[in-house]
Amino acid sequence: MPPPPPPMGGGFVPPPPGGYAPMSAGYAAPRSDGLAIASLIFGILSIVCTVGCLGIVLGPIAAIMGFISRQRIATSGGALGGGTQAVIGLVLGIVGFVASVGWFFLLITGVITSQTQSTPSP
Repeated sequence: MPPPPPPMGGGFVPPPPGGYAPMSAGYAAPRSDGLAIASLIFGILSIVCTVGCLGIVLGPIAAIMGFISRQRIATSGGALGGGTQAVIGLVLGIVGFVASVGWFFLLITGVITSQTQSTPSP
């Protein structure tokens, strides 16, 4: 007896009786280091608060937090993310500090210059 002819559907194979296997969840993205986020926030604040000379305090805080966060991320073995946030916070902290120091000296020299010019000379 000859074998039965192939089905007319072009070789479609139905799924197995149990259905398809569910997709695996895969790997979760590494969570961002909290210190990196804090460094970014303090870096932004140091830039914004340059006029009030608060960047002199906030800038080093952001830079130190960014540096420590980069160390923690590097030693975590991929468990922590946020390296870019840490670097941006570090850079903004340095820029905010330098801008605040420059603004402070501009204020001091401007105040001294205006006081010496405003005094009448005999």
